[in-house]
Amino acid sequence: MRLRLDLSYDGAQFHGWAAQPGLRTVQGEIETALATVLRLESPAALTCAGRTDAGVHARGQVAHVDLADDQVDVEHLLRSLRSLLPDDIGLRALAVAPEGFDARFSALERRYVYRISDRGPGDPLARGQVVDWPRELDVDAMNAGAEPLLGEHEFAAFCKKREGATTIRTLLVLRTDRRDDDVLETTVRADAFCHSMVRSLMGALVAVGEHRFDPSWTSDVLAVGERDARVRVMPARGLVLEEVVYPPDDALADRASEARQRRGN
Repeated sequence: MRLRLDLSYDGAQFHGWAAQPGLRTVQGEIETALATVLRLESPAALTCAGRTDAGVHARGQVAHVDLADDQVDVEHLLRSLRSLLPDDIGLRALAVAPEGFDARFSALERRYVYRISDRGPGDPLARGQVVDWPRELDVDAMNAGAEPLLGEHEFAAFCKKREGATTIRTLLVLRTDRRDDDVLETTVRADAFCHSMVRSLMGALVAVGEHRFDPSWTSDVLAVGERDARVRVMPARGLVLEEVVYPPDDALADRASEARQRRGN
């Protein structure tokens, strides 16, 4: 039995999604809760749509888990997990996954939002998800700097490489808007992201928004194809995984096969 889990979490007190010995992680907490409820001898491994870094939040994370027992009472399991999970993890839904569903490889796109307050101290009630910035940012310049990054590119300049995995991604949306309360929201949508990619993209846009570089500079950074020390990796707390989009059920398996072949490990 493969189950789909729809999750939200406050990443402030976690060392990221991925389980790590001796550290508190989102994956570790959920796998421990599953093992407790189902009385498993060893935790059943979770696969998520996108591994968030330490301090990054999620409102729309998706994961799956494979269980040897195909007679699990899903409604009972949902209630039990909700009572056992810590307050900073919300299990929004739990259901038997459709045939061919893979939380990671079946996804068509992920949508993140990064939030910055650049006109004085922001709302103290939102400080856990909004980064206070000491200098005002030019939104038009940021959007101009985003333009060359849209589409399919080799994003090695904005990623931490992993052995055997590609850093070619298709960036669908990279746009900053100023809300009525002056908080800047940058929406980032792509077929997938590599390690630290969104926060590095934000570092480049902030540098352009401060007028330290012309908007065309982002194109130069992208073309070099390796990390640029001038591109700051922005703080994690401003980043939220808002949504993961999947195709219709009858296209899940084909999408997963296509994504595996393209992205490697």
